[in-house]
Amino acid sequence: MKLLELFLLVASALGAQTIVVSPGGPVKTLVEARDAARGQRRAGATGSIPIQIRDGVYFLRETLVLTPEDSHTVWEAAPGARPAISGGRVISGWKKGSGLIWTADAGQPYFRQLFVSGRRAQRARTPNVGFYRIDGPSPSDKPIRLHYRGNDIKPQWAGSGAEVIGLLAWADFRMPIVSVDESTRSASLTLDPRPSNKESDARYYIENAPDGLDSAGEWYLDRSTHTVSYWPMPGENLQAEQVIAPALVELVRLEGMPEQQEFVRNVTFRGLNFEHADWTMDEKGYADTQAAIPAAAAIEGIGALDTKIEKCTVAHSGGYGIFFGRGSKRTQVLASELFDLGGGGIKLGEARPFANDPEQNYENVVADNHIHDLGLVYAPAVGVWVLESGRNQIVHNRIHDLFYTAISVGWTWGYGPNQSKGNVIEYNHIHDVGREMLSDMGGIYTLGVQTGTRIRNNLIHGIASFTYGGWGIYPDEGSSEMLIENNIVYNCKSAGFHQHYGRENMVRNNIWAFNRENQLMRTRAEPHVSFTFESNIVYFDQGRLLGSNWSDDKYVMKGNIYFDTRGNGIRFAGKSFAEWKAAGRDTESIIADPLFVNASNFDFRLRPESPALKMGFHQIDMTGVGPRMPSGQ
Repeated sequence: MKLLELFLLVASALGAQTIVVSPGGPVKTLVEARDAARGQRRAGATGSIPIQIRDGVYFLRETLVLTPEDSHTVWEAAPGARPAISGGRVISGWKKGSGLIWTADAGQPYFRQLFVSGRRAQRARTPNVGFYRIDGPSPSDKPIRLHYRGNDIKPQWAGSGAEVIGLLAWADFRMPIVSVDESTRSASLTLDPRPSNKESDARYYIENAPDGLDSAGEWYLDRSTHTVSYWPMPGENLQAEQVIAPALVELVRLEGMPEQQEFVRNVTFRGLNFEHADWTMDEKGYADTQAAIPAAAAIEGIGALDTKIEKCTVAHSGGYGIFFGRGSKRTQVLASELFDLGGGGIKLGEARPFANDPEQNYENVVADNHIHDLGLVYAPAVGVWVLESGRNQIVHNRIHDLFYTAISVGWTWGYGPNQSKGNVIEYNHIHDVGREMLSDMGGIYTLGVQTGTRIRNNLIHGIASFTYGGWGIYPDEGSSEMLIENNIVYNCKSAGFHQHYGRENMVRNNIWAFNRENQLMRTRAEPHVSFTFESNIVYFDQGRLLGSNWSDDKYVMKGNIYFDTRGNGIRFAGKSFAEWKAAGRDTESIIADPLFVNASNFDFRLRPESPALKMGFHQIDMTGVGPRMPSGQ
């Protein structure tokens, strides 16, 4: 009798028993552990089955698929251990080639990322720093014909595996080169452009060109010879470094069938490192619409109920870290760290609503996580992205260093029905977002009617777009019936607050400070009240107070304090303060120094003698912002 069979026989006799996974066995892999738990269930075991994983790196040969049969299990690190679950494989046998280049047999399958001793290596990129520029307006030909400048694109790149990555406003495209016409300086790509994404003289770069391997830290894969080439960084010795190439796109998939009301229930992952999931694309590439829709996720759940990911890390991967989609409810991602990801951090819900409750997504919790260094393949990726999903809590997270929006909630443009209601977004620390890569983005971004959604006590700063649209809090198309209060937002490029259009939002008791071009923006005049802007402090030293469209009177502003440290008379959409008030706006507001403790060091506590306190402004306590405990431990 095999050791594993003996283990199952003993377990079935004793009831649910802890399954120990160890490189030394008898249970050596996660698939064996899953099957051992199934064996216990079939033998009559009840209750939750613990699966303890000892130290080591567990390379998955296939995605770990958990079905309803695998419910009620706890996958956790053994005491004192920090095991790694890897979707990669080691690339070995490196040999010194010509010049500084080393080569090795790439093997199978084809991969798009390479990690050298835990560091993401740069896929051969041209130019090495910065971008090329499309000559003129965004491509409109179908398929795309990109007009380049000078000799930026070479004829020999056509059909070579080289890919063009273009950045258009808030989205990107990635496509191979089909042909190059030097006489017109144009390159034909594979797919049609998206009509919504346009930008003149847009930036682009090339990856995986055969002659693009020209700098330390870069690598190139020749698919025809199955050879990977790498130019080591100073001090690297490829005979000593561990080089890993991802072999799987998904590491773990919880595979319920919510349309049949069959769910994966009560699965917990605790104290584990998930790493080395790859990214992939169709042979013709993709043209994204927004938020990195083409990106897969390292951990995915469909029909997952009460799943918990706690004190884990998800890193060194190509797409989103975690995705709970159709039919997933009451999932929790807690005290975890997600970083070095080609896509975004956490994605909840799907792009379409579902009429039947079993297929709906709601009541998830994303709390106390550290989410950073994202969008390294898909620049438009989002830190925490909630689509058609409601009653979620996104609280006490720190999100930073990504190229698009930190938190995005809602996926319905305009006033149509949707399922993004009653979300709570509070006590998040959001900073260094955008990084001048894309446009039309924000720290917190919303779409559609969101009755009961509350955006409170968030600290947001350092939002920087490429051209327009670097906003702190950005209620976009149709964002309505939300409460936005007790937030501190500063150092944003375009404005601290911008409402494109929506109705009856309450914006109160916030601090908007040191935003560069404008402090507040409103785009569209409509026949209803856009928002009530009440008891806010607006404090600035550059730019205008109000940007874009304030032409009508369909907004309420009262009880606010405005202060321009330059000592200039503040203009309110072209009017003096007296003229503005005479028109019935800001009748209870004042222009005065709010007397912050130390505004130059971004200490926005108010001194006891502050006029804001006398007007009823409530001190905003930011001591609890961000994670309440260390992440990934």
